[in-house]
Parts: sequence; C-alpha cells; structure tokens
Amino acid sequence: MFAGIDVSKDHLDVHLRPTGEAFRAGRDEPGLAALVARLVAAGPALVVLEATGGYEAPVAAALAAAGVPVAVVNPRQARQFAEATGRLAKTDRLDAHALAHFAEAVRPEARPLADADTAALAALVERRRQLVGMRVAEQNRLEQAPPPIARRIKAHVAYLDRQIDRADRDLAAAVQASPVWRAKDDLLRSAPGVGPVLSRVLLTELPELGDLSGRRIAALVGVAPVARDSGKKLGARRIAGGRAGVRAALYMGCLSAVRFNPLARAVYQRLRAAGKPGKVALVAAMRKLLVALNAMARDNRPWDPALAGA
Repeated sequence: MFAGIDVSKDHLDVHLRPTGEAFRAGRDEPGLAALVARLVAAGPALVVLEATGGYEAPVAAALAAAGVPVAVVNPRQARQFAEATGRLAKTDRLDAHALAHFAEAVRPEARPLADADTAALAALVERRRQLVGMRVAEQNRLEQAPPPIARRIKAHVAYLDRQIDRADRDLAAAVQASPVWRAKDDLLRSAPGVGPVLSRVLLTELPELGDLSGRRIAALVGVAPVARDSGKKLGARRIAGGRAGVRAALYMGCLSAVRFNPLARAVYQRLRAAGKPGKVALVAAMRKLLVALNAMARDNRPWDPALAGA
C-alpha cells in the first residue's frame, strides 16, 4: 500500500494505491487526527507529500509520530513524474493520485524528521536567509530611487542590518547552548573557508553529512555534474537539482575557501589554468570542499588536508 497526500492550506487530499481509495481530510487538529487514524489502519509502506512552504510540516510530523513512514519530496520532481506518466491536468485530487503513483514507482527514501532543537535552529537559519534577501532587494532598489525614497530605503536597510546581527547572535547562542551542536560546529569550522553561516546551514539543512558517500552527498546538494550526451554529441556537464539553500551557502563559503583552503584552492587554480570559466572552477571547488567536510563528519576528525583529500 502506498499513499499520496496533496497538502493545501485548508485541507488534505489523500489517494491510496493500489486500492484506489481517495478521501479528503481537514488540515486542522481533528482532521489530522482522523488522517493519522485512517492511515495507521491502512498500514502504507510509504506516504509521499510535496514540500509546500511549511504547510506539509504538521502533516508529516503527525504521521511520523504515529510510526507511518513519510517522504517529503521536491514538487518539481513530483510534477515532472506526473507529466511523464501522461497526467497534464492538475487538481488537488489528481495531484494526490500522482503522488501515490510516485511513491509506488520511485520509492523515495523516508527520512526521520528533525528533532525540536534542529527544527528551531533551522528556523533561525531560514529567517536569517530571508532577512539577507530583503536587504539585497532594498539595496538594489536604492540605485534607482529618488532622494526622498532613498532615505526611507536606507533607514530600512539599517533596520535589516540590525535584525541580521540579532539573528547571528541568536544562532551563535543556540549553537553554544548545545554541546552536540557546538562540537559539530567546531568540527566543520576547523576547515579553512568554513565560517559560521555555512556551518550552521550544513548542520540544519544537510543532516546526511557524514552518512553518505562523497558522490551521493555531492548529488544531494546539487554540485555533481550531470551528463547531457546524445548519440555522438557530448553535451556540457552542468549541475542540476539539489538543495538550493545549502548550495548557495556553499557557494559563498567557497569564495573564501579558494583563497584560504589549500584543497579548494588547488582545484580552482588548476581548472582556471586549464581555461575553464571561473564559475565552473568554483563549482568544482565547492564539490571538493563538500566531499572533504563529509569525510571529516564521517570520521569525526577536524580538518587535515591529507585526510580530507583522501
């Protein structure tokens, strides 16, 4: 038995395969309780939901707490699967059916949900990312703003600066308050080029770090080159998919790492000397740094260029 759940703000559409049973439940507490009771009785091997900006979190948490295996998948991946199987129409009920089919055919891995401390730290990291995004948007508007508007934008940028500083202090305090987080943070930050922002993004958004092979962790983040060959044509390798938040933080961290981290610097300089574009060389350095950090987390050993390179 496999289940797909389409999550919206007010309700949940559920489809079960191979029975074809379908029903709708509310996203409030009574609705979630009824949903959990019904799925526990059905005993599905896997339940698949799309990531929908946080609306899916209470549903996944309620099911996981009841022992139901849950996988939260990328909406783009689920939509492409639906289109590949000929489902071009899109309604809540059809989406639930497609997710159940996706669960049965693809069998994405069910991952345990983050504990309360991890979820709280992840929320702080996400809030900081939002504040930085707002500051960048305001700074871009400042270039074309007339003087009266420019003064207001500058005041808002100053306010955002204070909020970002406060978020940084809250993050630092949260990490220092937990011996486990502090040990992991110290381990990752022992690598040259890894600062507090990158470390905390890796801690909260890449819990698989240290548990997967270097190849798999690179693919998970989206820094592994994807082949695009057809017949005799050899297409350019490009990265695709992955966790955008982790990749963005890794990109910013690597701007420093290619100067101070010997492993990342060697890769970057070798590719640049071979005539590769700067961004291509930087992505290769990102992958090298990520694989090194994965080895450090796996072995629970601080930065050592020889060990990381192995």
